[in-house]
Amino acid sequence: MKVMIRRSETGLSAYVAKKDLEEPIIAMEKPGMWGGTVTLANGWRLELPDLGADTSLPITVEARRLSN
Repeated sequence: MKVMIRRSETGLSAYVAKKDLEEPIIAMEKPGMWGGTVTLANGWRLELPDLGADTSLPITVEARRLSN
């Protein structure tokens, strides 16, 4: 699914257009976020692609939702 990652006033957030859902990212598997999983405030876990640490935000990526 297409997910837009952006920086907000409270930190990082993820927006899923197909679900009209925007949630803060509350946990990251890897410090650089890319190539690991992130957890959203609603409990969703998303696997993100492996991108460079210097990737600028906002960016739309193809992420995979993992079962809880």
